[in-house]
Amino acid sequence: MPEARYDAIADFYAAAFDEVDDPASTALLDLLGPPAGLRVLDIACGHGRITRELARRGADVVGIDISARLIAKAVAAERDQPLGIRYLHADVTAAPADLGAVTFDAVTCNFGLSDIDNLDAAAAAVSGALKPAGRFVFAILHPCFPGAADVASSWPATGSYYDEGLWTAGAALSPLRRQVGSNHRMLSTYLNTFRRHDLWLDHVREPAPTVRWSQQRPRADRAPVYLAARCLKSARTPAG
Repeated sequence: MPEARYDAIADFYAAAFDEVDDPASTALLDLLGPPAGLRVLDIACGHGRITRELARRGADVVGIDISARLIAKAVAAERDQPLGIRYLHADVTAAPADLGAVTFDAVTCNFGLSDIDNLDAAAAAVSGALKPAGRFVFAILHPCFPGAADVASSWPATGSYYDEGLWTAGAALSPLRRQVGSNHRMLSTYLNTFRRHDLWLDHVREPAPTVRWSQQRPRADRAPVYLAARCLKSARTPAG
């Protein structure tokens, strides 16, 4: 498997993003509901930030990520403090054989969808992994967030909401998005892609940033910053 974009910044990312009490993660976990006893697949799991929280809350969790260095960090954390998590180094859009015929009660993705180039293949993988009526819960930077002078936005500062595609932030903005880039997609693109794969929007939230975040970024929170949503896989049985 070729080197992933996050391999180059794995140390920075794991150190900078290791909490689960931010507004978007909190909304994701709330929309999922009590995970105890559920089999959960966490896609784009990185170093296991959300994966480990789900396991601490009683879920049977599998984490998958394309970055070898981030998965190595997740495996090391599991070795040091075992929670029964299984990690896969694989591209979720390539239908990993290791998942086999396993089906899950829920699939989660916390701030990973914009890092996946092939959204259609990711949605197909999510739908294929879920049981009928299973939950897909995700959190992303809000597609409508225009950012501010020194705050990375969902789309390029020189473009607009309608400019979809992979882009990288300028030097004055987020060091994360400057190095790994981001796939901007309109909200309609996300929802219509999920719908094509039998994932139907059930609930959506737009959590406000923290007071501290707002104070440090004047006027940046005048637009929606985060989006968290829950989709349900249709329980219908295929005809035939």
